[in-house]
Amino acid sequence: MDEVGTKIVEILKKHMKEPRDDISLSTPLTDLKIESLDLAMIVFDIEDTFGIEIPYNANEDVEDFKTVGSVVDRVKDLMAKGPAAAGAKA
Repeated sequence: MDEVGTKIVEILKKHMKEPRDDISLSTPLTDLKIESLDLAMIVFDIEDTFGIEIPYNANEDVEDFKTVGSVVDRVKDLMAKGPAAAGAKA
């Protein structure tokens, strides 16, 4: 797992009620038993850590956040676009 993946797993563990040591990129987020308030804190933590803004709508973006790997891919995509593209507002 690369540095981005490792940092995201560390953030997930920090916010889990029962942290696990067997989290991989293929681990479904539903298996981590993360509550909605904790998920919001995780998103804020990821944004702060990587200097990005994650546009997230629970009703529309569920497919982008099925596994740990999908979160890592989304973060890398946002990082590649740069902070101006990730948080661009008209």
